[in-house]
Amino acid sequence: MSDFKSLKVLDKFKFAFQKANIDYPMMREILHIKLLMDARRVPTIFNEAKERSGNQFLKSLWIYALMGLILIPFLFGEHFIFQMSILFSIVMFIVMTSMISDFSSVLLDVRDKMVLNTKPIDPKTINAAKVIHITIYLVFLSVAFVGIPLIVGLFNHGVIFFLVSLLCFMFINILVLILTAIVYITILRFFDGEKLKDIINYIQILLSISMVVGYQLVARSFNIVNLDISYTFEWWHTFMPPIWYGAIYDMIMNGTVNQTYSILATLGIVVPFLALALYVKLIPSFERNLEKLLTNSGKHKKAKDWWMKLFSQLIVRKKQEKIFFDFAGRMIRNERDYKLKVYPSIAMALAFPFIFIINDLILRTMEEIREGNMYFAMYVCFMMIPAGVQMLQYSSTEKGAWIYRAAPIEDIRVSHRATLKAFFAKLFIPVYLILSLIFLLIFSERVAPFLIGLLLSATVYARICYHIFFKKSLPFSESFKVAQSKQTGEAFGMLALIVLFGVIHYVANIFSYGLIIHGLILLVVNILIWRK
Repeated sequence: MSDFKSLKVLDKFKFAFQKANIDYPMMREILHIKLLMDARRVPTIFNEAKERSGNQFLKSLWIYALMGLILIPFLFGEHFIFQMSILFSIVMFIVMTSMISDFSSVLLDVRDKMVLNTKPIDPKTINAAKVIHITIYLVFLSVAFVGIPLIVGLFNHGVIFFLVSLLCFMFINILVLILTAIVYITILRFFDGEKLKDIINYIQILLSISMVVGYQLVARSFNIVNLDISYTFEWWHTFMPPIWYGAIYDMIMNGTVNQTYSILATLGIVVPFLALALYVKLIPSFERNLEKLLTNSGKHKKAKDWWMKLFSQLIVRKKQEKIFFDFAGRMIRNERDYKLKVYPSIAMALAFPFIFIINDLILRTMEEIREGNMYFAMYVCFMMIPAGVQMLQYSSTEKGAWIYRAAPIEDIRVSHRATLKAFFAKLFIPVYLILSLIFLLIFSERVAPFLIGLLLSATVYARICYHIFFKKSLPFSESFKVAQSKQTGEAFGMLALIVLFGVIHYVANIFSYGLIIHGLILLVVNILIWRK
């Protein structure tokens, strides 16, 4: 079998592992097998249906390198605490989401325990192999993502900047890896079986969302007046790692030394080591609790989805369509992969309208915003529709799709119509109602006609998305493993269509009876396209 260059580099640090009483030859052999098995795993960022040879993660690194070019503009200038805080926010977001999407399965892998735990292998050696396995990929990912920006920084700011960057990126990787592991350790301590898997799924979603929200908070830590950037310390900055490392750069590169910067820089250095020490201490408990993933307590109660029953009575008429509506609702509720891919877009749909309003508060007062047309920001919630509709094709139990041919289905179009209605009732309507209630409180009842038009636009838009994505597929009939990037162009086209819907609505809002005419046209269009 061929050897790996990463293992040859690791051999140079063999003495360190032996000093820690780790069986290095055994650890190396475990790592070798794990790296060979990784050739079968396709990373989220490079998802393809076709069979490919070799390690697909390594072949996808050029995408990370391309994405890393967005960091280069932050390497010009002397406002290091501002520039580097934003830069590290982006780096943490990319590394954390990659950890969640591609490496959580490694952190939480229990398959090898069946083999390794029956052999005379020290648990410390097995745990070391797991940590090094993830670390190897984190190093590859980090080098690909920040490699070109680091070279630019070397030429622009010198060797000291380059060395400080290497150190800070190392701390960031340690912090992201350990914090992710500690979150899972905490969950594993209190839950088991299927409930645990559900909670891990939601934690993965929340981590993705929190990184985006955290990026917004970092940007708001600075005041920009006439292009002069100033930083004012707030107590909550001590919980924001990107600002810690921004302070380190400002201290070293600009010589800015004060009590605030010293505290932030100390946190940036000390916290990763404390987190690492805590993780090492908790590893035995973590490994014991991982066995809970193999069990299913069977105590979970059947969910009473009164919301879907209500909408089944309101928007579904035929008996067969009610059956498919109930089936699609259950699939949306129970498919973990579906929730992992779609729920972050739902959270963004809820958050971004308010982010736009908060951004507008920099230039205008709240009273001025109430009198304006900022409520059109609600069109951002349409972003969840392409993601949610496209994923309705896929299932982790796609082999059960034979039921479509075995069941006495009079008209297969009924399943499509019921599935799209289930998506609307289960996911979009709750988001729409929450946003509508808050926007009514902000902008008063004058936005009620707009909200009615928005809902009618959403139903037309969802029907178009469904037609684009479901040209040949049946609902829940394909595997998530073959979720194609071939529809990326269509997805971007659907996002551009949101702008068109918003512009048409905005133009209609200008004229006296524009909203009424706009609403009537949408109502007629809805009747035509939903009956087909």
